Amino acid sequence: MTVYLPIMLDCHGQRCMVIGGGTVAERKVLGLLEAGAAVTVVSPSLTDGLAKLAEDNALTWWKRVYAPGDIRGAFLVYAASNDAAVNRNVAEEAHGCGVPVNVASEAERGSFITPSVVRRGRLTVAVSTSGAGPGAAAEIRGLLEETLGEEYGPYLEFLHHMRTEIKQREESPEVRSRLLRKLGALDVLNKIRQGTFIEWSPEAVDAWIAHHREE
Repeated sequence: MTVYLPIMLDCHGQRCMVIGGGTVAERKVLGLLEAGAAVTVVSPSLTDGLAKLAEDNALTWWKRVYAPGDIRGAFLVYAASNDAAVNRNVAEEAHGCGVPVNVASEAERGSFITPSVVRRGRLTVAVSTSGAGPGAAAEIRGLLEETLGEEYGPYLEFLHHMRTEIKQREESPEVRSRLLRKLGALDVLNKIRQGTFIEWSPEAVDAWIAHHREE
């Protein structure tokens, strides 16, 4: 069994190639666009969804079949054509160029796989069965979506804001550590769930930090 290394990859502004224009390619493109990638699709035709994205200049469309050299300089590549031979050629070129490649039709030919993902603002949870069963991964993702409610979005925004304020204001590692521990003990998540949380004003942030600084 192949053991994959889980990573979170920053694709913002990076040129990412998708070879293929069908429904599988569309899913790959949507994930890349969500991550802020600069997407180029190589395919003679597109799904209606991809065609609309191309029309809106959300992606670049090369209206033709894949040709050797297309992926040169790419940050990463998805081989998502409905032609297995094309996907294999893309994978072979990507390996030769040292470009990470995902092969939709034959995962074992690629160098990475894309997990099923749950997003709640800053929270990202990825689920992978290492290619054993995409349906099972989707089922597990559904369970996680039920468990991890929308309240995690504002909760993590609160934590991010407070951590930023603490780190900017406190030079002492000891004080920062103490404040961050206190921050983690706050019952904010449950208050957001119950609808009783009131967003902290700058004055409230100042008062909380001052109160806990010397404890």
